[in-house]
Amino acid sequence: MINKITDTIAEAVSVVKDGDVVLIGGFGTAGNPNELIDGLIAHGARNLTVVNNNAGNGYTGLAALLQSGLVQKIICSFPRTADSWVFNDLYRAGKIELELVPQGTLAERMRAAGAGIGAFFCPTAYGTELAKGKETREINGKHYVLEYPIYGDVALVKAEQGDRWGNLTYRMAARNFGPVCAVAAKHTIATVHEIVELGQLDPEAVVTPGIYVNSIVQIPFVATQAGGFKQAA
Repeated sequence: MINKITDTIAEAVSVVKDGDVVLIGGFGTAGNPNELIDGLIAHGARNLTVVNNNAGNGYTGLAALLQSGLVQKIICSFPRTADSWVFNDLYRAGKIELELVPQGTLAERMRAAGAGIGAFFCPTAYGTELAKGKETREINGKHYVLEYPIYGDVALVKAEQGDRWGNLTYRMAARNFGPVCAVAAKHTIATVHEIVELGQLDPEAVVTPGIYVNSIVQIPFVATQAGGFKQAA
């Protein structure tokens, strides 16, 4: 019997190894799998490469992971926000490496990994520093940059509902990067607020099919806190 329900966060994240590439869903503070991130910090795997849209907010979630010293590199689109104090300090001190990727390109690079696409040409970043050293090509009179997929060893995503087969639904904006992270990783771990019986999820509403999910953990519902606040003087 297929049953991907895992009892504890600690058990779910125990698969993460030193040096892994970890894809983390979330956009700002929406859809961040903070419980899994906290479990990853406790687990202690080191020299991680983290892929996320942002570089952490305040001192919780991804920011706490960066502050723990377990991350050697981050691949993201928006490393600087009003409350990205942790990343800012680490980067200025030379303690973390940054690969900056335009937001749409970041999503497509992960989607391409899940779709088995070897590489793709994208117009974004042509003529900028982000295209430096990359192959470019003119296609139908427009210039493009060759981009490669981002593959993950592990993906951490936050969903709304799931069943024991691992099928997932999301809640509104919390969906964001979760689905592309899930398909791009070898091993996907998801938290859900509700585990339902097989057949309760409308197949038309399933965003991430269970074939892409290895483990789901049920967590209590906690209201998302807004981000982007300036540090107190």
